[in-house]
Amino acid sequence: MDVGFIVAAILICIVLLVIDALVVWKLAISHQIKEGDAKIGNAEERAREIIDDALKTAETKKREALLEAKEEALKRKNEFEKETKEQRAELQKYEKRVLTKEENIDRKTEALEKKEAKLATKEAELDKLKKDTEEIREGHLRELEKISGMTSEQAKEVLLKSVEEDVKHETAVMIKEMDRNIKEEASKRAKDYIVSAIQKCAADHVAETTISVVQLPNDEMKGRIIGREGRNIRALETMTGVELIIDDTPEAVILSGFDPIRREIARIALEKLIVDGRIHPARIEEMVEKAKKEVDNLIKEEGENATLEVGVHGIHPELIKLLGKMRFRTSFGQNALKHSIEVAHLSGLLAGEIGADVRLAKRAGLLHDIGKAVDHDMEGSHIQLGVELCKKFKETPLIINAVEAHHGDVEPESLIACIVQAADAISAARPGARRETLETYTTRLKQLEDISNGFKGVDKSFAIQAGREVRVMVIPEQISDDDMVLLARDMAKQIENELQYPGQIKVNIIRESRVTDYAK
Repeated sequence: MDVGFIVAAILICIVLLVIDALVVWKLAISHQIKEGDAKIGNAEERAREIIDDALKTAETKKREALLEAKEEALKRKNEFEKETKEQRAELQKYEKRVLTKEENIDRKTEALEKKEAKLATKEAELDKLKKDTEEIREGHLRELEKISGMTSEQAKEVLLKSVEEDVKHETAVMIKEMDRNIKEEASKRAKDYIVSAIQKCAADHVAETTISVVQLPNDEMKGRIIGREGRNIRALETMTGVELIIDDTPEAVILSGFDPIRREIARIALEKLIVDGRIHPARIEEMVEKAKKEVDNLIKEEGENATLEVGVHGIHPELIKLLGKMRFRTSFGQNALKHSIEVAHLSGLLAGEIGADVRLAKRAGLLHDIGKAVDHDMEGSHIQLGVELCKKFKETPLIINAVEAHHGDVEPESLIACIVQAADAISAARPGARRETLETYTTRLKQLEDISNGFKGVDKSFAIQAGREVRVMVIPEQISDDDMVLLARDMAKQIENELQYPGQIKVNIIRESRVTDYAK
C-alpha cells in the first residue's frame, strides 16, 4: 500500500471530523442560543472536547497508517532481496557452467592440435614412403622388362586382354542368369494372364477363300444361267465384277473374285434368280440391285452386332459400317471381323488381369485392323489407312497409337497399345487361326536362314518347326561358350528387326567340338 495514499486518507478523516465537530458545535450553539445564553459556555466547552477527541483520533490513525506503510515497505524490501539473491545464485550457476564448457573446448582444441600435428607427421612419412615405393616399383618394372622381354605397354596389353576375357565371361554369365530369371518370371506371369484371357474368350473362327459355290436345283439351270449366246452370264459378270465358272461340277456354279463383297452380291443375286426362275439381263440387273441393298444392310448389321458383342459404344457410324465390311475380308484365311472381335475380347481380358482400362482396351482391339476394310480400294498399308480413318472420325490419340503400333511400326506409347499388340499376336498365332501360302512360307524360312548365316562364326543354320525355331551350328574355334550367349541375343534382335512373323522364333545355337583319330 502506498504511504502517500494512507497519509491523504488520514488527513481527509481529520478534516471530516473537524467539519463534523464544527457542525455539531454550530448546532449546539444555535440550540443553546434558543435555550439561552446561560448554556453558551457549556457548548463551547463541549465543542472543544469534541475537537480534541477528533484530533487525538486522527493522530492515532496517522500513526497506525505510518506503521502499516513501514511494514509494507519492509516486506517488499525483503521480497526484492530474496529474488535478487535467487537470481544471483542462478547467474553464478550459469557462469560456472559456461566456464566448464570453455575448459572442455580448450581441452578438445588442444587435443585436435596434437592430432593435426601427428597427421602432418604421418603425411610426411607417407609421402616419403610413396616416393620410396614408386622408386622400388620402377626398379621392379625395369627388372621385369629385362626378365620377360616385354615393355610395360606390352605387358599392359596382355593384362587388359586377360581382363577383357574375364569380363566377357562374367558378362555372359550375368546376362545368361538375368535372362533366365527374367524369362522365368515373365513367362510365368504372361502364361497366367494369357491362359486366363484365352480360357474366357471363345470367339468363332472362319476360314474363307476367294471362291463361293452356289448350289443348283439341277444341271439344266446351268444353261439358263448362261443364256442365249452367253448373254445372261455376261450380264451377271459385268454387273457384279465376279467371274462365273460353270464346269462339269454337278449341280453347282463357282463364283470367283478377290473382292468378297462382290462375290457375296453375286451369290445372293444368283440364288434369287434361281428361286425366281426368270433369268434375263433386265431381271439380273434388278436382282443385283436388291442384292447390293441386302449386302449393305448386312454390313451395317454385322458392324452393329460386333460393337454390341464386344460392348463398345460411341463409335462413329461410318466406322461401324467399315467394321461390317471386314466380315467379307480375310487375312491368311482368318476372317478379319472375327479376328478383330477376338482381339477386342482378349485385350479386355488382359487389361482386366493387369488393372488397365478394359473399355479402352476393347475399343482399341476392335479398331486395330479397321484399315483392312478399305485396303483393297485405297493405296497404303492397312495400318496407315487405319490411322487415317481413326483420325478422320475423331478417335482419341491413345486409340490411334494402338492402331499404329500393333505391328511394331512405331513405339507403343501406352499400356493399352502393348495389350493390343499382344492380343493381336495371340489371335494370329494360335493353331489353326491362319494359314500361309507356300511361297510366303518358304520365303520366310529362307530369310530366317540367311539372317542366321550372316553372323561371323556360323557354320550352317536350319529353320525347323515350321519356322518357329532356327538351329545354328557355330565353329568352335571362333565362338566360345560365352560368345554363344551374346551371339544368340544379337541374332534374336536382328530377326525381330528384319522379319515379320506370328508368335515367336526360338534361336538355338549349338557348339560342338569333335576329335578324330585312326587306329592303324
